[in-house]
Amino acid sequence: MTVLALAGGVGGAKLALGLSKILPPERLIVAVNVGDDFTHLGLRICPDLDTVMYTLAGIANPETGWGITNDTSETMLALENLGGPNWFKLGDRDLATHLERTRRLDTGENLSKVTKALINALNIKHRVTPATNDELSTIVETRQGDMSFQEYFVKESCLPVVKGFRFQGAESANAAPMLQNCFLSSDLELVIICPSNPFLSISPILAIPEINSFLVKTKVPVVAVSPIVGGQALKGPTAKIMNELKLEVSSSAIAQFYNKIISKIFIDTADGNEVAKIEELGVEAIVTNTVMLTEKEKMGLGNKILSETGIEF
Repeated sequence: MTVLALAGGVGGAKLALGLSKILPPERLIVAVNVGDDFTHLGLRICPDLDTVMYTLAGIANPETGWGITNDTSETMLALENLGGPNWFKLGDRDLATHLERTRRLDTGENLSKVTKALINALNIKHRVTPATNDELSTIVETRQGDMSFQEYFVKESCLPVVKGFRFQGAESANAAPMLQNCFLSSDLELVIICPSNPFLSISPILAIPEINSFLVKTKVPVVAVSPIVGGQALKGPTAKIMNELKLEVSSSAIAQFYNKIISKIFIDTADGNEVAKIEELGVEAIVTNTVMLTEKEKMGLGNKILSETGIEF
């Protein structure tokens, strides 16, 4: 039987790690957002895929959650001295991932095949797949004009006021083969939407028609973990974006956002007072610790999700 986790960024990678410590490799698939992907310095960079891979491999930078621990930045310093663009920081060891990914893509391999080669090289046993092999780009609509995701997120430090989003290429994108096979299989027993940014990390995945249609229609339980704790996001611009979109910064607003596809939402103990409001939406609210600072806490949340959804492990 298989558990499918939809992930993007640091929050998704943390829960994916917790689940990987509980479930054997054949029982977990992590499908990762590709809306952040872009070409920079001639290299194809997949930030969310890399964050998930590095986290599962045990080499992610614990201070940032992204990049490789104890990496150096000599190449970027040299590039800056030559007058090159230095707004998107890449570590020296991290560059090797982008070089190898780009080399393989240039030979005609698709992103799924390249990702499989990279996780094998990193000795990751669990399955990781991009949500799609097709190009899909998150465009952030701001008061300063439309921006690519990385322009908004890194170059502009998430400062522009957000008006909305669109996911360029999503309508014609197909789910990656591993997901297509998963949807057709009778082995799928649970889908978990990780506590990633709903707008920047999960929405690009849900914008792929094949994926959205499956989640809306499936009889398999679909659950979410709220990225909001006590009216704030633990990391990233989720709360800022919700404020700018005139949404309440709360777990109940997250439940409303996912309402068409989820049956349960896991919320932090700090938000226990929202249970009744969430359950008015027809979504069961389960109160637990959702803050994942330690490996024990990551596994604890994974255990809670599996236990509350009746998954044997």
